[in-house]
Amino acid sequence: MSQYAILIYEDPAFYETMTPEGWGAVVEAHDAFTKGVVEHGGSITGGGALKPVSQALKITAGEVSDGPFVESKESFLGYYTVEARDLDHAIELAALAPAAGGGVELRPMHDPSAGQL
Repeated sequence: MSQYAILIYEDPAFYETMTPEGWGAVVEAHDAFTKGVVEHGGSITGGGALKPVSQALKITAGEVSDGPFVESKESFLGYYTVEARDLDHAIELAALAPAAGGGVELRPMHDPSAGQL
């Protein structure tokens, strides 16, 4: 099994006016995703949600500045790491990921024991 990162990019504005019921639906969608990964023969090895990009800090050469830094409609808001049999299987799992306010990016994880990238 190989590891992949499913990176979730969405428009933060999608969540700014969300009702409690809307937030409940988001949580349910992520619960369904985690169950779906297992049902499709994969496993989740990690993940998390990020605070809004307005709370980001950029550190360059020891200098700290407030974010956000890039004007973009979509921001990196969360991720999952999954184990999949191969790339096709990882694509199948990533297609299950909820991102109603944007989309997802799939990337293979580097195995440090394999040497160079």
